[in-house]
Amino acid sequence: MAAYGGRLVTEEQEELRASTAAARGQHIHFQPLARTAQWQVTLTHTRSHSHAHFITPAHTQAHTYGCRLTHGVSAMTKGEKGAHGSPGRTSKPSEPLFPKPSHQTDLSQKLSICSKLCFAIGGAPKEVAASATAFFLQIYLLDVAQINAFQASMVLFIGKVWGAVTDPIVGFFITKSRWTKIGRLMPWMLGCTPFLVVSYFCLWFVPPFISGRFVWYLGFYCLYQTLVTCFHVPYSALTMFLSTDQKERDSATAYRMTMEVLGTLLGAAIQGQIVASAHTLKHCRTHNVSAGYLGNSSGAEIVKSMVRIQDYLSHAKELYMIAAGVIGGVFLICTFVMFLGVKERDDPYASKSEKQVSFRQAFVLVMRHGPYFTLTAAFLFITVAVQLIQSNFVLFCTYAADLKDHFQNIVLTILVSAVVSIPLWQWFLERFGKKTAAFCGITWIMPFTMMLVFIPNVAVAYVVAVSSGLSVAASLLLPWSMLPDVVDDFRLANPYCKGHEAIFYSFYVFFTKFAAGISLGVSTLCLEFAGYDTGACKQPPPVVYTLKLLIGATPVAFIILGLLILLLYPISEDVRRRNKLCLEELRKQSSRTLVEDLSPA
Repeated sequence: MAAYGGRLVTEEQEELRASTAAARGQHIHFQPLARTAQWQVTLTHTRSHSHAHFITPAHTQAHTYGCRLTHGVSAMTKGEKGAHGSPGRTSKPSEPLFPKPSHQTDLSQKLSICSKLCFAIGGAPKEVAASATAFFLQIYLLDVAQINAFQASMVLFIGKVWGAVTDPIVGFFITKSRWTKIGRLMPWMLGCTPFLVVSYFCLWFVPPFISGRFVWYLGFYCLYQTLVTCFHVPYSALTMFLSTDQKERDSATAYRMTMEVLGTLLGAAIQGQIVASAHTLKHCRTHNVSAGYLGNSSGAEIVKSMVRIQDYLSHAKELYMIAAGVIGGVFLICTFVMFLGVKERDDPYASKSEKQVSFRQAFVLVMRHGPYFTLTAAFLFITVAVQLIQSNFVLFCTYAADLKDHFQNIVLTILVSAVVSIPLWQWFLERFGKKTAAFCGITWIMPFTMMLVFIPNVAVAYVVAVSSGLSVAASLLLPWSMLPDVVDDFRLANPYCKGHEAIFYSFYVFFTKFAAGISLGVSTLCLEFAGYDTGACKQPPPVVYTLKLLIGATPVAFIILGLLILLLYPISEDVRRRNKLCLEELRKQSSRTLVEDLSPA
């Protein structure tokens, strides 16, 4: 029996050495422990910010073996602590802690280019619609639907907050969903898409009644936000079920972000080019239609002016409905392509024990996980800054910078720059690390937004557009690329948590949406207090000054605060590579126990 135990240890050692031969300074020791009736794996997770020790669920076996991952060439050379130290502790490694290993991806987890493209295409329509609403919904509500600024601010604020509230609710129901033939997440995306298209179209339709328009837009905006949540939460969580390899997930995320920025570009292009004439050919409302004015002008002139205004409004309504129909068609096509090209995999790291963690317990564990809290807080403020710039940019170009004839082309320039720079940031984060990429990319936007505020001319606007596109790309790519690393880190600390990935994504979106909703509502209220005149061609000076603050100083302050919080983010590249090796070992142990459970006694 001892010989059999020694033979088994040797086979496991050879298998593990082969899988990590490229990683210098990394050694995995297997030690036979006392004979019991259980199989236990003790995996020491050593990193600079915490130590996680856990034991996988028990499985009936003849022997118990301890698996310890230790790092550092010096510890292995001496061997005393590596071979005889306490199984719950490891010596502090020398720097660099972990040389960059060559990536040897299991072919079963390798994603084809077609699969990555289909996955990325699935996320594009949500960004197409989000781009259209971010840039044009505010001005549409004010100038086309012609509800007052306070009502518009309530629609934007309540809609965003409602969308944020639905994120954790949808995340809860996703965790309770059963696995089907097409997966656990895919049915959510397929089922909500037709209703999502209908609600989006109604959002851009002007009802014939006037007194109830506020209720109309509030209701359909809340419905739209709910259905977008039902699509986006499972779609974003799907990243964790494409592959177990970090490099493959990062690559799929890069494809996704490239396609989503292209979607943002397409949304701005569709909406901007279709409805541009509704704003550039705008016929202004006559401000002094009064008794004095009637005395100095003929009734025919007044009637002609009113007819021109009504013609403009009818023209604008038709254009916005055409744009909504086109974007709805894009949603249907892209969702169908994703369904055909993406295969959802089951959880490969899941414990085979019947013991499961409840949603409430998992939620508490997630909220207490330091890296998740830090990452969410940092990008919450950064997202608020980007949302403020997006939602007020068209108003700024129209009323504060005299660029209303160029705003659609400036928006397209920003998005083209973002699309082109996504591969650049993907290369940068692989070369220098994700945290460094976040600082370099997001800091870049601050001086250029201030430049546009102080030098609002066409030439400067296009320079700012190209430069800002770089930061927009970084702000989109980095949080979704870093979030899977946080989930991996959580996995090692809580190996019994199965099927709760949606909590990470739903609550991340919840916090960012909630903050963005508050900021957008407050920004629109600021315009109301400044004296925004609905339908006017020229706004009073306080409105112009407020728009400059909302485009310049306020976003810069939020970005600085977000970057200060990001300094505390603990998952460095060394920690990320350690997590990768630990998860590979966990997956191998899970596979072995599954095979042994299925094999005849």
